Amino acid sequence: MTTTPTDSQEKTHGKVGLSGILGDYPIATIEALSGFNILAQNYPLLNPKSLIVIDDRVTVTKGENAGERLDTVGTIGLVLHNKDYEAVSLLCLYADDHTKPIITDTSQPSAYFIGPSSNDSELIAASNLDDGMALAECLKADHVTMAISPNEWLFNDTVKHLSQDRPVTVFTTLNKADEVSKPLAGHNVKVVVTSDRTVLEHLEYGGLSYADILALDDTKIIDLKAVAWPNPEPLASDPSQPTRYPIEAWDGLLQKVIKKIAYYQQVPDAMAGQCILGALAYMGQAHVDAPIGYKHMPASLILITEGESGSGKTQAMDLSHHKIKEYEQKQYEQYITRHEEHKAQLASLKGAELKDYQANEPAPHNPERLFKDATIEPILDKFVNGEITDASWSTDDAAQFFNGHTMKGDTAGNALAAITDLYSGGEVNRTRSQKNAYANPRTKAYNVRMTLMLMAQRIILEPALTDDMMNQQGFLARALIACPNSLQGYRTWDDIERRQQSPFMDSDLQAYWSRCSDLLDPVDSNAPTDEKGAPKRFKMSWQDKQTEQVFYEHMQAIENQQAKNMPLEYLKAYASRMAENASRIATLIAFFDKRKTITTDDIKRAFMLVSYSTAERLRYQDATPTGEQTDLEKLSVWLIDKAKGKNPAVLNKSFVTQHAPNALRGKKLNYLLDDLESMGHIRLESEGRRRLVYVNPKLMTD
Repeated sequence: MTTTPTDSQEKTHGKVGLSGILGDYPIATIEALSGFNILAQNYPLLNPKSLIVIDDRVTVTKGENAGERLDTVGTIGLVLHNKDYEAVSLLCLYADDHTKPIITDTSQPSAYFIGPSSNDSELIAASNLDDGMALAECLKADHVTMAISPNEWLFNDTVKHLSQDRPVTVFTTLNKADEVSKPLAGHNVKVVVTSDRTVLEHLEYGGLSYADILALDDTKIIDLKAVAWPNPEPLASDPSQPTRYPIEAWDGLLQKVIKKIAYYQQVPDAMAGQCILGALAYMGQAHVDAPIGYKHMPASLILITEGESGSGKTQAMDLSHHKIKEYEQKQYEQYITRHEEHKAQLASLKGAELKDYQANEPAPHNPERLFKDATIEPILDKFVNGEITDASWSTDDAAQFFNGHTMKGDTAGNALAAITDLYSGGEVNRTRSQKNAYANPRTKAYNVRMTLMLMAQRIILEPALTDDMMNQQGFLARALIACPNSLQGYRTWDDIERRQQSPFMDSDLQAYWSRCSDLLDPVDSNAPTDEKGAPKRFKMSWQDKQTEQVFYEHMQAIENQQAKNMPLEYLKAYASRMAENASRIATLIAFFDKRKTITTDDIKRAFMLVSYSTAERLRYQDATPTGEQTDLEKLSVWLIDKAKGKNPAVLNKSFVTQHAPNALRGKKLNYLLDDLESMGHIRLESEGRRRLVYVNPKLMTD
């Protein structure tokens, strides 16, 4: 196994942390190793140039001990190298076995190598010098290289470092398999697990060869890089399967809250996420506007969520809108008090005093802004009369909306037009005949906002989502849709511990409700108005030019998806609104965090939610052409083909950029790679200046 390093490898010695040290000490001869039993016994295996005699106190030049003079007099120094065979540290051994060895630099992963330095040998890592030397002796007839960690607590970092360039093999037994494997999960490491004896015991006492040990029935070989990979999601569209909800599109407190609502109420993440979006829109539309192009637009949303009867729609909304409902109740109670006071005052006055009071003290308006059972007309009238400037029609029973008077007969077209005008520009137009006794001279409202959060059963939604008028009027094109599978039949009710957990004692939900209270009645702005009494909403902006560019790159990618034979070819109206909805969502996320700018991260995560909704819309109406591969499928197949035979299955991203199929190149490629990563097909990693594309080993089956 003994191999002398090449001249190029020798020249690298001393470059990192050992400059001016290695050349100052003599190479250890066999005579110099008297008293160093482990080194003397294994001297034929070792590279003499990797052993030096230390006759003074070494001054360390790098690492946590930099500048210190270590007590290394009389030690033998084993030169430790990194994965590039650069000398980075010394393991200084004393002649007696009772004095703890000194490692001159523990800040850099390194190992003592025995065996060939060529990459075609199997690299086996050992956690201590005794086992490493013994294994090297037993395996000297095999084409292997031993990498011995300077001590056991540096072992995992050493293995991870070495595995960046080539596969690393480690040995363990069944009872310690998890202990060894978990810290190294996801790295290019192969774990050889034996049952009763260690590999070394099999070699030394069992008389077995390395090949024999690998062939034993009870020997298991675990590829940790494959173990850490998720099962890749299917790329082909299947209308019968719901789209995976991108919970990673949320972060911080809001992600925790969505998970907690889903947990406590036993509802799908998608339902909880839609409810949170509805709550954010209710609060945010009153105070902020979203950027689009050279202007701003309302931060209102239209949310449609499918949920069967008893699936938890009401319960999810109870938690997401808890403080909103409290706020609405408080406002209503104050209104009733003012109304009774006004009524009593009218009854107590007569004549001129009554007329003067009526002229100067109009009856208070009902401040209700959260509607459940309603029709669109009275809500529009409240806008026109100046009673409210923002509203939210939020219901867990959207049959009232889709099957009620609003969407029946001749009124449906007008109602949909009014809703789309509100969504896009915040305007209401109620021009009607002024000849009757109850004619209202007011006919318009400007700068008002309305969010729709509609949850209903499939029997209600299916006719609506396929209705020509709702599609052609642009109502559905503006909607964010979620149709998750119900958890009914899979929920847990008989767990005593679970029943004792109260969402109202949960710290994450309490923090969310506290923030809602702040946003519903903000002290700093207090919903400011202009000189005409119209609300002054803050115009949210992009954090910088890069963020704005990212937004428009996503917008361009969506535009390209609408071309012939592309996934959104049959959903152009819907696709055209995706960027608008992403800007609104990003604005609401920033508003909840009390920020005044939208970050690149905000907009990327917002587009994930919009993409989810688009996939659900496509699935619902089965709008994708059948029998054709999507761009994601084409790219995944190409990557798998190019990565076959590589260990690990990795490609340089620059190669992918230059050689991917022409139709998949350009800016589109980055978005496709992002999608493949989110679906578990690939992993994008950086190594120095290189960007690498790792392909999921679970896809490399052939």
